[in-house]
Amino acid sequence: MTQDATPLIPISLLTGFLGSGKTTLLNYLVAQPELKDTLVIINEFGEIGLDHLLVAHSQDEVVVEMSSGCLCCTIRGDLKKTLKDITWRFAEGGKRKFNRVIIETTGLASPIPILHTLMTDNFIASKYRLDGVIVTIDAVNGKQTLDNHIEAVQQAAVADRLLLTKSDLADAATLQDLQARLAQMNPGAQQILSQQGQVAPQKLLDAGLFKTAEKTPDVERWLNEESYAQPAHDHHGHGHHHGHDHDHDHEHKHEDVNRHDDHIRAFCFSFDHPIEPHLFDEWLSLLVGFKGQNILRIKGIVNLAGEEKPTVIHGVQHIFHPTVTLPAWPSEDRRTRIVFITKDIERATIERSFTAFMQTQAIEKEQKEQRAQGGGKQSGAW
Repeated sequence: MTQDATPLIPISLLTGFLGSGKTTLLNYLVAQPELKDTLVIINEFGEIGLDHLLVAHSQDEVVVEMSSGCLCCTIRGDLKKTLKDITWRFAEGGKRKFNRVIIETTGLASPIPILHTLMTDNFIASKYRLDGVIVTIDAVNGKQTLDNHIEAVQQAAVADRLLLTKSDLADAATLQDLQARLAQMNPGAQQILSQQGQVAPQKLLDAGLFKTAEKTPDVERWLNEESYAQPAHDHHGHGHHHGHDHDHDHEHKHEDVNRHDDHIRAFCFSFDHPIEPHLFDEWLSLLVGFKGQNILRIKGIVNLAGEEKPTVIHGVQHIFHPTVTLPAWPSEDRRTRIVFITKDIERATIERSFTAFMQTQAIEKEQKEQRAQGGGKQSGAW
């Protein structure tokens, strides 16, 4: 799928555990000129509304409109229906009144179900695109939150941007340790420090494959392969190659049995040669069929045999966004590169599954050719 003449509406998913500063951040963001045409959807159980807004109440929802033109609605119904309806409900003279959407989710749950919704509905995929997952982390209490709440770990693991709030209130050692821990879990996510919810909007937006004002994809920025190839930010002796962190597991098990994120792996799997499209589909289908619940996020650029242009994939667990065919390779590098963020799945497991699958396919192909050359002598056995 390539970008058509009508740009898709970017959606930023904003999440973070309770008390991590999502509403404070939104209060600041919606007042910035860069977000003047933004629709904000606050998911059910979202924190109390934004400041300085005129609120009109109805049975089903709270619809809020700012003088700056920002819009906000607290949704009580189905998110899929809401995204379908808002394009005409928030329109004037037949023209949409917003060009960007921010969805704030409850801090008590993983954002993965909402990502599934954004990826699976044909109408949504034809109108919207996921720009990025923004996760707020309380710099003071982040360690305790990650220790005690697996939902917070899942939020951080699937993030494109990690916003460390209250960073001015945390002592240097606490902040450094938290940053190293987050870099271990999700090295590809950009970490941003924030005070009183203030952050330049451009640091949070355009985290997806396509930038808002451009149709040209920026794969290198989106995939950020280099961050997975380097040792983790080695502030406290945590550095190692991602995906081979058995010692890291051992190192922490005796320190803190609540370290949920010791189960998180982040690595980039690559191979050099083009792969037949049906083989790639079969391997990936088998992989997510067996391990889908533990594959938190996949994104990659794939060299399919017979195709001049690269294909981009993006999945969350067993759900995949429609593939995107890019207009050209971003560089001379034609390798297939796939970033995995997993729970309890080692890099070696992914590599073994691919090697075994390809070897099996090669053996089956050779046997089929041998049978064909033999004139099908054994076919009469049936």
